[in-house]
Amino acid sequence: MHKIAISAAAVDRMTKRTGKLHPFDVMDPRKTALIVIDMQNYFCKAGQQGEVPKSRDIVPNINRLAADLRRRGGLVVWVRNGTRDTRDSWSNYHEFLHTPERRESRYAAMDVDADGYEYWHLNDIRPEDAQITKTRYSAFIQGSSTIERLLRDRGIDTLLIAGTATNVCCESSARDAMMLNFKVIMVSDALATHNDEEHNASLSIFYGLFGDVQTVDEAVASLERGDTSRAAA
Repeated sequence: MHKIAISAAAVDRMTKRTGKLHPFDVMDPRKTALIVIDMQNYFCKAGQQGEVPKSRDIVPNINRLAADLRRRGGLVVWVRNGTRDTRDSWSNYHEFLHTPERRESRYAAMDVDADGYEYWHLNDIRPEDAQITKTRYSAFIQGSSTIERLLRDRGIDTLLIAGTATNVCCESSARDAMMLNFKVIMVSDALATHNDEEHNASLSIFYGLFGDVQTVDEAVASLERGDTSRAAA
């Protein structure tokens, strides 16, 4: 698990901008979705080219948050990366930012039905959850997936971001979702990347400029406040 350390500058920026540490400290669970990104074999399984070892550590936290949100009437969405049909549409990424060997390995490992495409076996995926395939780092960029329409159709306006890697697909998705006017919270202890430095840099930059950062415990408390507020209305 990462040792979380949001920069003092980010904390100062947030409190000056919003007057408090967490702008989204009251969440209506029925309008909230947990977006779990890339918890699939390519990133979670030992020996895979894209392995993020710390991704395995966050599985219990993701499952706990998913269970709490389901219980309160929210939506859990499992998002995984697929390379099907990306040889032309994302050719510059694959051809210039990979060696030929790594490129072909990535294509093969995350093609639909390949081992790297399969969800990590310890994910607690339930029948009522949604499953989405994306074809870019961000699930929300045009043409990457159908996730925005799914969320709009369900009346979702608040997103909890979990999964791997913190500073790549998770941050990319979180930023784009914010630009589409969702309230976005990155869940610091339900995210993983290769080292603490990258993890904390990503969270510190996101915090206060793009959205909120909360732990699982803080997110559960925010959902509880939302439930209490709704009951009192």
